[in-house]
Amino acid sequence: MNFIISSSVLYKSLQAVSGVINSSNTLPILDNFLFSVNTKELVISASDLETTMSIAIQLEKANEKGNIAVPAKIILETLKSLSGDIPVHFQAKMEDYSIELTTGEGRFRLAGQNGDEFPRIPQIESPSKIEMNAKVLGAAIQKTVFATGNDDLRPVMSGVFVQLNEENVIFVATDAHRLVKYQRNDFKAEEPHSFIIPRKPLHQLKNILSGTEGNVTIEFNDSNAFFSFENVEMICRLIDGKYPNYEAVIPKENPNKLVIDRATFLSTLRRVAIFSSQSTHQVRLKIAGSELVISAEDVDYANSGVERLTCQFEGEDMEIGFNSRFLADMLANMDSENISLEMSLPNRAGILLPVEKPDPQEEVLMLVMPIMLNQ
Repeated sequence: MNFIISSSVLYKSLQAVSGVINSSNTLPILDNFLFSVNTKELVISASDLETTMSIAIQLEKANEKGNIAVPAKIILETLKSLSGDIPVHFQAKMEDYSIELTTGEGRFRLAGQNGDEFPRIPQIESPSKIEMNAKVLGAAIQKTVFATGNDDLRPVMSGVFVQLNEENVIFVATDAHRLVKYQRNDFKAEEPHSFIIPRKPLHQLKNILSGTEGNVTIEFNDSNAFFSFENVEMICRLIDGKYPNYEAVIPKENPNKLVIDRATFLSTLRRVAIFSSQSTHQVRLKIAGSELVISAEDVDYANSGVERLTCQFEGEDMEIGFNSRFLADMLANMDSENISLEMSLPNRAGILLPVEKPDPQEEVLMLVMPIMLNQ
């Protein structure tokens, strides 16, 4: 098995799928990439048993068909250390699974493994199907995945809930402290379906979708989801369980409405939060008239910070506390120039909404729970 390939093309492809590989695996074979060669195509795969991702590269010529498991860490480090884009001659001997890489004046040998021991990609039986624009799917993941939880006792919250309706598609993420609902009105399903996609494969998709054009085909059944676009395929196991009723926690009556420049609010929040408690990250918002005062205090170290901003506000003067990290994450993942923070009481959730809508088909709602203020 031997072929010649561009070092930069190979390195970029390996990087794209390498995020699937765990830092520690129970099966040693999972520390490898699977290289599968056909007449004019190299398919590189990585797996952690829950998620498998493959990327196909066209070859000008490959002398032999076959597959071999290639140590991920050593080939990534070797290619990364090469200067410039140079041809790499890859040769593998199937009798002892030895691999030789020739790069100009360099020659490197490494020990591979039998590719037949690599986990087989599961087939999805009787799948349902939907197509979404790659940029839309990437935006949906970016604006929701950061709000997923990591509580082992509530695994359903460690993924993004996807709700396919006959009139729209909704993505929801929550960790019980914050919630994001992202809705697209220009995509719909022939019949209603819902499933929960784990956080890790979503991060993989988000990273690779950023430079992708065209559509992504999503096929799914009760246990797996399969994504395919351009030269990439990914299959992941879905999270089993019932997602909480997210609509029930979104307060409907929020008479106190603050409108403010998003970038200014975010930069001020991050600056003041430096002086907040390292355990609670609490910031205090005091709103009166057209003035917003953001303050934070760390009693243990006698640190404090305060800044004043001009805003538009409708409602009764109020003080409310939030976790600055949660609030900053939400502001950073909104595109609108101005945002609206809608509240009812200091002990009820605040709702963040974009004021401007660059895309009329997109609806974004972010919810953040307050922190009880110490008077």
